[in-house]
Amino acid sequence: MRWVHWDHVRVIVSLLYKVARKLVSIRSVLLRGGAKDAELLVGRHENAVLRGQLAGPVRYESADRFWFACCPR
Repeated sequence: MRWVHWDHVRVIVSLLYKVARKLVSIRSVLLRGGAKDAELLVGRHENAVLRGQLAGPVRYESADRFWFACCPR
């Protein structure tokens, strides 16, 4: 019998669960007809991924603040 790395199985199950949750949430947003809501959901996910890659707090520069002020969503 082959020895299974339970840590790998746990990671795969966790990944499948998270993917399933995202698919269900995106589907519910799209069924409501909210294209704006879907865009916000994708933006929040991208923001969460990027924040997970940072070591410290987010520091905006003046050019970033200018961009946010000129281009509201």
